[in-house]
Amino acid sequence: MRQSLENKVVIVTGASKGIGAKLVGGLQALGAKVILTARDETTLLASARKDDLVVAGDLMLDSTRERIVQETVARYGRIDAVINNAGRGSYYTATESPLDDSRAMFELNFFAPLHLAQLAAPWLRKSRGSLVNVSSIAGQLSLPWLPVYSASKFALAALTSGQAMELARNGVHVMAVFPGYVDTDFQAHAAGSCPPDNVVKGKKFAVSAGECAAAIIRGMESRQRVVVTPRIGWPLVVFSRLFPGLVESRMELR
Repeated sequence: MRQSLENKVVIVTGASKGIGAKLVGGLQALGAKVILTARDETTLLASARKDDLVVAGDLMLDSTRERIVQETVARYGRIDAVINNAGRGSYYTATESPLDDSRAMFELNFFAPLHLAQLAAPWLRKSRGSLVNVSSIAGQLSLPWLPVYSASKFALAALTSGQAMELARNGVHVMAVFPGYVDTDFQAHAAGSCPPDNVVKGKKFAVSAGECAAAIIRGMESRQRVVVTPRIGWPLVVFSRLFPGLVESRMELR
């Protein structure tokens, strides 16, 4: 049975650009009350509607995550969904990735979603709401040009499975999202050296941020457990499980 998102109170992290900004627009079109959070308050305010709430801040700080939940509950009295979308990449190789950068990426890609879900869990249990974690196809298939990013997204995927089993008894819908190549500013904001040329060229096959956001919203409405977008990512994941050596040899850095 399809779940309406009209009047639902939905927190979206990384809401100022890319997939997050498209999620905001899609949810607004369905009549949801959206909590927009990211560091760029000006951009968030420009996207927010009168029934929305803007909570600007650095998601890597515990205090920001706590403030998001506190201000949401103070404004609306409930939380119906959390979409953990914020994240960033790094093109350092596994043997050269600075520890400070690796720790910072795990803080944003893994610990922020973990903590925000912990804070929101009591409210999601009350509303029998949704928890959505945006991982990556790199969280199913390790990419040698994004090794620490892959590790953080594998960790988020494993966490999501555990959350789904824990919260199922409370009627909370937990969904893992595994986007493939999405046309965003990911490469421009990733740390480290430039990605391989074939990766840069592959951007012409990317799906748009809007298409990715639409797939996530459809998944929420139908309470899916897993969303892979584009769907062609599924065969790649299966093939990598069946023939890991072959897949790894094709992706080796040269």
